[in-house]
Amino acid sequence: MSFTFSRLASHQILTRLDELVDLLIDSVDGGASIGFMSPLSRERAAAFWQQIALGVAGHERVVLIGEDASGQVVGTAQLITGQPDNQPHRADVAKLLVHSRARRQGVAQQLMAQLEAAARDAGKTLLVLDTATGSGAETFYTRTGWQRAGVIPDYALMPGGEPCATTLFYKAL
Repeated sequence: MSFTFSRLASHQILTRLDELVDLLIDSVDGGASIGFMSPLSRERAAAFWQQIALGVAGHERVVLIGEDASGQVVGTAQLITGQPDNQPHRADVAKLLVHSRARRQGVAQQLMAQLEAAARDAGKTLLVLDTATGSGAETFYTRTGWQRAGVIPDYALMPGGEPCATTLFYKAL
């Protein structure tokens, strides 16, 4: 399958809100530990994306999407560039999401490559992220060159309510 990737402006997030809400709900329903509990309501998911649009408008965040051949959003990733004054060289990677129908087709890898390029363009030299320990995402980050910094036990809850550890990763650009 063929995919295209692009950066969204804040108004584009709002015009594609339904697709982004669907993607977020699909990820949470699939068990992704991304800050939400299951079941995730459409209203809560929409409020999240509206808040993200504000971050993009304020130049504190970059949102990338992947689209399938029909133009439907099948993946997204975010780069949080708004950092404290003593960390202008760093950005956080957040909410790498790939719809269940598009997994294992290279979408996540392409989104991360595009995100790293956006980070370089913004003058960032260090990226950090966290993910659920033992998850497929942890395996993905290890395989794609991220360095494990450590594990924090009982850091968060999985969407079903079970406690889970988180693994911290970094990548020098």
